[in-house]
Amino acid sequence: MFLGSKKNSNKNKRNSQIDTLVGSGTELRGDVHFKDGLHIDGVVKGNVIARGEHSMLTMSEGGRIEGEVRVHNLVLNGTVEGDVHASEHIELAPAARVKGNVYYNLIEMAMGAEVNGNLVHKAEKLTEIKQPVPAATPIAGGVSGGVAESGNS
Repeated sequence: MFLGSKKNSNKNKRNSQIDTLVGSGTELRGDVHFKDGLHIDGVVKGNVIARGEHSMLTMSEGGRIEGEVRVHNLVLNGTVEGDVHASEHIELAPAARVKGNVYYNLIEMAMGAEVNGNLVHKAEKLTEIKQPVPAATPIAGGVSGGVAESGNS
């Protein structure tokens, strides 16, 4: 009786509609912001950030992200070179490779999955995924005549 309602809850999360597909021959450069569902078979060189309460990112074995990932739900079977933030659920499939820290609320890890970084449990459920902080931010009341530099040459 109680197990049935929990199963339906998990089923709804995992069967989220995939609205966007990054194909296996595709390479995107720059940040990707998405809502609902995103599946990656190709390469994303930039951050992947979800908008929406029940967002879902899935990656196949050939998928690769070179940047930070901030999502609610993640099923990973590819490679991420950067930190991963999953506010609800993360599933690391056998071919999953993460070179960075994994921040999670609930994690499933299959035999063969690799994390080269820290696993950090975040017990509180985030209602909104925070955006990455820019490299340089202006300081109010700063030194007059000074120039703020972002460090990019």
